[in-house]
Amino acid sequence: MKNIEELILKAVELQSNGLVTGQIANELNVSRETVTWLLTRSKKDVAAPAPKDISVTWNSVGQSSYRLRCISQALCDMVIETLERTQQDADLVIGIGLSGIPIATMMAEELEIDFAIFHDYDDQKGKTHQRGIFSRNFADVEGKKCIIVDDVVSSGATVTDVAEQLREVGATPIAVAVIVDKMNADMIANVPMSSLVRITRVD
Repeated sequence: MKNIEELILKAVELQSNGLVTGQIANELNVSRETVTWLLTRSKKDVAAPAPKDISVTWNSVGQSSYRLRCISQALCDMVIETLERTQQDADLVIGIGLSGIPIATMMAEELEIDFAIFHDYDDQKGKTHQRGIFSRNFADVEGKKCIIVDDVVSSGATVTDVAEQLREVGATPIAVAVIVDKMNADMIANVPMSSLVRITRVD
């Protein structure tokens, strides 16, 4: 996205195509609060203050399987460093849908461990967050030591949901890996987080 007006138009377009707040946030790599602001801003008579957020576009990586593989290998290197430091061994990699899945797939291959998928859901009004689920078509997470992978962390709500659900089934989240960390955090849900890019606001 080149400017805020393009971001607003894209948010409105995604909403008109049936996407809900959480899905639009995932697609635009912004927080749910920012999506609400963008959709409100599309109504010209409303002038709410802008949230402090940063839009992330990484389609120059996503459009190339070679670049995706390089990014995935770099994340693997960082995760291995974390696992060595914490003296842990991983059983599987979990990709958060949608954008975390291709990265997690390549990481699982590189690490030679199993692969699982987590689907995040959000209701139409965006007020009551419905819990996501682990897909039954991929590896079972129960009792496993898991690496959680996503493209961008904004508020950390989805990663926290994944970590909580893993613990509920006797699994252990041992590492989080993301391309971009907008929280500027070393830990999320008491799990070490590695990121290729960390964004720090100075205002």
